[in-house]
Amino acid sequence: MDENTLNRRGFIKGAIGTAVVASVARAAVTQAAESTGSRRALRLGAPVFDLPKDADPETVALAHRKLGYRAAYCPAVDVKDAARVRETAEAYAKHDVVIAEVGRWCNLLDADAEKRRTNLAQVTEGLALAEAIGAGCCVNIAGSYNEEVWYGPHPKNLSKAFFDAAVENARTIIDAVKPKRAQFGYEMMGWSLPDSPDAYLRMIRAVDREAFAAHVDICNMVNSPQRFYDNTALINECFDKLGPWIVSCHAKDLMWLPEMNVHFKEVPPGAGSIDYTTYLRRLAAMDRDIPLMVEHCANPAEYDQARKHLLALGPKVGVRFESAPAES
Repeated sequence: MDENTLNRRGFIKGAIGTAVVASVARAAVTQAAESTGSRRALRLGAPVFDLPKDADPETVALAHRKLGYRAAYCPAVDVKDAARVRETAEAYAKHDVVIAEVGRWCNLLDADAEKRRTNLAQVTEGLALAEAIGAGCCVNIAGSYNEEVWYGPHPKNLSKAFFDAAVENARTIIDAVKPKRAQFGYEMMGWSLPDSPDAYLRMIRAVDREAFAAHVDICNMVNSPQRFYDNTALINECFDKLGPWIVSCHAKDLMWLPEMNVHFKEVPPGAGSIDYTTYLRRLAAMDRDIPLMVEHCANPAEYDQARKHLLALGPKVGVRFESAPAES
């Protein structure tokens, strides 16, 4: 075993030990941030609409700034088109819009072996693009054994076999790219691993790669009445335990539709019961930029509703957003 491996494992074990006791120190850290005004200004991001199909990167970056967004999802760029990758990176950097994440949504555990190979290559390419364009991470779900819905529930999605396959896939993707700045992470799911902060910690320890990161989606972990009603504790647990690894966060909300069984529905931030006061404050207390990306709104109007709600909520709860208007 080489020295780098030992150092990496030592870092992971030490950081996990720190995360275990983080809840004890949380109150003191939060109080200090409030008293010194040291909370970071958050970067909000979301898709932008009504752009021409052939819009150049400069136009797209400015479209984000005009809405107050200082983070963005990675645009559709071929990693092999080095000139376009460079042009995009430069335009976004010029206007201080961080490319938060490259999404590569496919099933890494597809029942069809050829599809699995294709999907693994697709995600590997996504991490390579994230590295080349300067995105914070490439993200996908770990996959599913469901043969009808690529992200659907299945009994084996919580099994050791699933865990082991997810770990192996993450290692394979990271080792193929060997990124120096971008990271790779799995989005949390309510019926597939990682489905909790503890499950994510176990996966981080097992993957054993510095480029493996935590991608936070609070709504995706709310899979029971207990977590719905006490989502504040869930938010705090996420930041207490996963803080050193968090690289990007999703913003959406949940409401409970009364039926004869449990049915949570995704809605825009502010239209549900997720504790966004705690969510924003915990993000702002981090020691580095972690973009907050709105997703899964039904249409442009809902995205605008979410944007306005979050930008208005921030000042009310002591959180600033990097939302200066675009340059004239």
